[in-house]
Amino acid sequence: MTRRRMHPDQVDTSVDLVRRLLAAQHPRWADLPVEPVVEAGTDHDLYRLGHDLLVRLPVIGWAAGQAARDARWLPVLGQGLRERLPGDRGCEVPAPVALGAPGEGYAHPWSVVPWIEGVVPTAHDDDDLLGRDLAELVVALQRIAPADGPARGPGERGGPLGVLDAEVRARLAGPLPGLDVTALREVWERAVTAPAWEAAPVWLHGDLQAGNLLVRDGRLAAVIDWGGLGVGDPAADLAPAWTLPGARARAAYRLGVGYDAPTWSRAAGWVLAPALAGLDYYASSRPDLSAESRRRLELLAAGPGPISRGDPRARRRSRRRRRAARPGGRGGA
Repeated sequence: MTRRRMHPDQVDTSVDLVRRLLAAQHPRWADLPVEPVVEAGTDHDLYRLGHDLLVRLPVIGWAAGQAARDARWLPVLGQGLRERLPGDRGCEVPAPVALGAPGEGYAHPWSVVPWIEGVVPTAHDDDDLLGRDLAELVVALQRIAPADGPARGPGERGGPLGVLDAEVRARLAGPLPGLDVTALREVWERAVTAPAWEAAPVWLHGDLQAGNLLVRDGRLAAVIDWGGLGVGDPAADLAPAWTLPGARARAAYRLGVGYDAPTWSRAAGWVLAPALAGLDYYASSRPDLSAESRRRLELLAAGPGPISRGDPRARRRSRRRRRAARPGGRGGA
């Protein structure tokens, strides 16, 4: 597939490669039509396979382990969500239906997942219903017992934030034209000095932003690309309060998930750090992603959302979350 290179060591893929991999490893699908999906992410190339399937090929080394993690954990999380979400609120989690091994000159493990119909939400169809749906899903996700889920490590979303301090401060010291650097420094200072999460770790998606959501008939239909899944600090999955494209959806999400001031401060840090990195990293290869990073930084600099740190609704929800997160206090998956 021909697209602009985002990473220096990015792997090239093609329809022909997909056909050869299928013929060698999954011949039952070898005769199905294969079409590249233009709206691919940053670490996988995507190919629609027939009507009902999607082939995911990692294009960068850091994504090479995702197929195995998805196969291990997405069935668990999907079942847990089905048990916890209302009966009329199905939200799909695309667990792999088959795995592939390196071969045909391609170096990474890969996967075949269900194709899910839907569109990525935009600011043009802003609706607080999306924020409420996503908040409901995240609350349900966090109530699934973490069991032996993979812990998020230092520098990974949901792990300790402080390891990024020097890098973030260095970026904030550089030229950032058009951004309120003073406000962003204050956001970061609050994030790295906020008390750590002391309750039990919770399940995380790790990258909740519009490109990883699919909407159908006005409702959240699927959450995709679980490359950052793991257990850790819930602050990492509060990101939609800044990453959702519409103001109404962002406000509804913030209200729906609750949490206290320290958790929101850490959440802002987990939005700020990757946005600063993406601003320059994608400036040439994906100007749309660079612009999205700038939008998030502008929102962070503008201050807290419609629910303030002192809002009693947020405090009540936070107390309930902490009680539920104590060991032995949540239901099994």
